Amino acid sequence: MIGQGKASDKTISRTWRIKPVFTPAGAAVLVTALVILIRSLSARNSYEIVISCAVLLLLFFTGIFGAWKSRKFESFETGWKPPFPMTANAREDSIVSGLDAPVPLFFRLHFIIRGRFFPSGTGSGCPVLAETSVPRGQTHARLLLDFPMSGVFHGEGFCMLRDIFGFYSFSCGITRRRTVKIRSAPCFRKSYSINAQSGAEDKRNKQTTSEERYYMREYTPGDRFRDINWKSSEKIDALITRISPDNQEKVSRIEVYFRNYGPASINTGKQRKKNRERSESIQALWLLDRAKARLSHFLRSVMEQNSSFVFSVRTAQGVREIEDQDDLDEFLEELSGIAFSPPKNEGAAPAVSQGDLYVFSTACDFGLYSFLVACNPRPVSLYMIQPAEKRIKGSNISVNTDMETLYIRDFIQKGCVPFPAYFKRKTVKPSGAHANRTEIMYAETRI
Repeated sequence: MIGQGKASDKTISRTWRIKPVFTPAGAAVLVTALVILIRSLSARNSYEIVISCAVLLLLFFTGIFGAWKSRKFESFETGWKPPFPMTANAREDSIVSGLDAPVPLFFRLHFIIRGRFFPSGTGSGCPVLAETSVPRGQTHARLLLDFPMSGVFHGEGFCMLRDIFGFYSFSCGITRRRTVKIRSAPCFRKSYSINAQSGAEDKRNKQTTSEERYYMREYTPGDRFRDINWKSSEKIDALITRISPDNQEKVSRIEVYFRNYGPASINTGKQRKKNRERSESIQALWLLDRAKARLSHFLRSVMEQNSSFVFSVRTAQGVREIEDQDDLDEFLEELSGIAFSPPKNEGAAPAVSQGDLYVFSTACDFGLYSFLVACNPRPVSLYMIQPAEKRIKGSNISVNTDMETLYIRDFIQKGCVPFPAYFKRKTVKPSGAHANRTEIMYAETRI
């Protein structure tokens, strides 16, 4: 995670890079100048000899000067700070700081970020490259690093010293490796209708510096008079009631199931190469991304309505308890990197006498129908992400008419190199599962 101590940031040595190196343009100029020089010497063309020698001398002195200056920047350290939280399609700039090194004349510092982006946490990543030039005299720069959907980016940031002619590119400074989690682009809808279950939960008060205040709280109508601490009340001119540290208070709990079951990514060796075509459907990944966005909007909206709600969120990876805003932010960071899990036989939700069960799923969840049947007769609110090919109608089904569309060309526009398989038409069959109350949102992918 990134920002405020949550970033995964590593510093590595730069000794493995070759210094200096020619750019493609510089290599082409060098070869052309040598060819012209050899031909002019054989033809005894003095004009071509002067021109080719001048070009070669410019290349030579520029390379020597650049290599000498780049060695002075070996310990040059920059700071790369992505926005936090980082959201897909937000077009927010990353800040590059510490660029206060004296750059020689006819040279410019460039900051480059490269790595691999794993859409929706899939096992195969897309190559990513982003670059910015640092204006002379500036101590910081901005670099646009954006992604078309949620996922995880593993990359490195480093500086290059380049001449204004475009002949050389010298590595300099220390490389920063960082792992960035990208949250889903938000979705918007009206407020949710919530039916939470209530019960006695162990809600212990947090210990404070005053032991006496830990066992006390302000008097409220209905408290027993024998529990009033008259001595403490007299000191602060307010009625204080004794409470037990083991006192149980009524809380409202909301049970949420995020069913991220579907075509799981294969992460090892030949199996990944053999199953890439099957496991990495961009349409399926986009459905999962939209399910994450809907779940994030649900959790934020309900918490804004009533901050006392406690969420119990179950995913294929486990159960998370969300009690406050910090827990929510931590879970949303974790959610951005959650990928599909292999389908498995799962029993019904724990039997509870009160409260709805809120289920978020996609058309890739082939075990959803069995799960909903097993939950009967408990009320279930289902939020479903379906492909756009087929519209499902029903008396208890509401449809979001706004179409969520992912364009494959957005990968290229944002500096990502998509797999060729992304451009192939891979359809996900719509699911006919529905619950007591079902809301469907449609999503599609286009070139």
